Amino acid sequence: MAKQTPPMESSRREEKDGVEIGGWRRRGSPETNRQGGGGDRVRMVGPRRPQFVLFGSSIVGFSFREEGWGAILADIYACKADIFVRGYTGWNSRQAVQVLDQLFPKDDAVQPSLVVVYFGGKDSTRQSPDGRGAHVPLPEYVENMRKIAIHLKSLSEKTRVVFLTAPPVNELYDRTNELCQKYADACVELCQEMEIKAINLCNAFKQNQYWMTTCFTDGMHLSPTGSKIVAKEILKVLKEADWKPSLYCEDLPVYEFA
Repeated sequence: MAKQTPPMESSRREEKDGVEIGGWRRRGSPETNRQGGGGDRVRMVGPRRPQFVLFGSSIVGFSFREEGWGAILADIYACKADIFVRGYTGWNSRQAVQVLDQLFPKDDAVQPSLVVVYFGGKDSTRQSPDGRGAHVPLPEYVENMRKIAIHLKSLSEKTRVVFLTAPPVNELYDRTNELCQKYADACVELCQEMEIKAINLCNAFKQNQYWMTTCFTDGMHLSPTGSKIVAKEILKVLKEADWKPSLYCEDLPVYEFA
């Protein structure tokens, strides 16, 4: 995977043979290594933690800001899983489908344990008269999400997928709650068909009586209150899933170097 997004555990310690974890060493005995001799350099890695990838548009891209839902998850999973952000401002599902092979190569030696996917906000915007906007017709959106799910599920037998639907909006800009709900319902229906986990953010947000004024910073991007709802819903899904191994935070070991 590409460079890891903070906050992450940054401790680097040496093993008993003097080889630095996560550093480079020369192949050979510890004594030879300390003297600078030995053959080719090989990469040393520590215990392999599960890798979680957050994939989506700006709702994902902004999730590692202060009190964002990605930052909340990274804090909870510190020393238990590595969380990577692949969030692209302004993207819709049509753009996402075009880069699946680049972002999630099937021949990678290490595949993610979990991918949380969010698309639908841009897709569900009103169609512009000239057809140039980010709008994606509902049938195409469903097929794009199907392609994303198929690709991610094919990465490995233990790669788990969770889809987030678009949240409601306060109907500023070019969005309506009627359209958001249609796209959210279609996403959930697809997930049921494909037996993957779905979180209906339209429904989750509306459980907060004051969602319209407390869950967003600008009418569509998430405030700390909105982010807490997203993180809570993700943790709930991970806790209730019957996956083996479990990816719930309290079920994962703490990976520390000796």
